[in-house]
Amino acid sequence: MNEPMIEEPRPVQAIARELAASNCYLLASLGVAVKALAATRATGSGFEVYDYSVLALLGEGARATQAAIAEALMLDPSRLVALLDSLESRRMIVRQRDPQDRRRHVVSITDAGQQELVRLREIVHELEEEFLAPLDQAERATLHELLVTLAAQNDPRCCPFDSEFAPPALQ
Repeated sequence: MNEPMIEEPRPVQAIARELAASNCYLLASLGVAVKALAATRATGSGFEVYDYSVLALLGEGARATQAAIAEALMLDPSRLVALLDSLESRRMIVRQRDPQDRRRHVVSITDAGQQELVRLREIVHELEEEFLAPLDQAERATLHELLVTLAAQNDPRCCPFDSEFAPPALQ
C-alpha cells in the first residue's frame, strides 16, 4: 500500500535585494497583496471589492453621475455600469435621470446601501487591522501621513482633504 505523499511547504523565494531596496517596488507589491486579500474577503462576504468604493463615495451624501464615479474610481464606464446594475438589483443604490441633462444618470445610495456600507466598513477595518498588525498606532499614523503626502503629489484624487484627514469612524 502506498503512503500518502505529504507536501512540504516550499521556501519563500526572496526577491532581488535591489527590488527590496526600492520603496516603489515595495508599495506596488504590497498594493497587489492587499488587493488580493480584499478580493478574497469580498467574495467570501458576498460582495465585490468595488461595491465598497462606490457605496463609500455615495455614502458621503453626494449624488454623483455615473461618469463622475467612473472617473473617481478609475473604472471603465462599461465596467461601472455592470457594478451599478448589481448594486441597483440589490436595492443599495438608485439611478435617476439628471434633471439638468436627461442624457446622464445620477446615482444615490439607499437606506439598504447605507446599512451595507456599515457592514463593509467593518470588513475593511478587520482587513486593515490584520494587514497592518506589525505596526503600532503611532507607526500607522505616520504611514498614513506619508501616504497622504505621496498621494497629494502623485494622485490628488485620493486626497481631497488636507493632511489632517482621518477616515470616518466605524459606526
